[in-house]
Amino acid sequence: MNKTPLLAGLIVAGTFALPALAHGRTVTVTTQLKAYGGDGAYLALYLVDAKGAYARTLWVAGGKAKYYKHLADWNRLSAADGRRLAGVSGASVGAGRTLKVTADLADALIDAGYEIRLDAAVENLRDSPAEIRLPLTAANAGRAQAGRQYIQSLSYEFQ
Repeated sequence: MNKTPLLAGLIVAGTFALPALAHGRTVTVTTQLKAYGGDGAYLALYLVDAKGAYARTLWVAGGKAKYYKHLADWNRLSAADGRRLAGVSGASVGAGRTLKVTADLADALIDAGYEIRLDAAVENLRDSPAEIRLPLTAANAGRAQAGRQYIQSLSYEFQ
């Protein structure tokens, strides 16, 4: 039996299938803070899978690592990820301000039980782990969800 045509067919099929598997979308997450009357907020915006396990950090707002322990859920879940801050951090966000974060996500994450979570902490005020938990679904795109303490709303859009 000649295996050359079969092998050639598999290579061609794989060439066309790989881009489809790697295909993703750009998502922009918009977080509007309340005018809570305190210092700038430290925020951790991250993904968890359907079982609540850490998947990826999207953004961390706040430049001093010594305060990351106050972003309790994110800090605990992402502790084993040595690259959790690689290129995804910036300044804290002031009360009443807006934070926009853009990231690339694989299509396989959407409508697959993943959640966008946001932890918040403000100096001299209470920490707010899991301030927002928003399922990553096509249906939730463009729908704002209110936070519990410091966040007025969080929404996301796909491009």
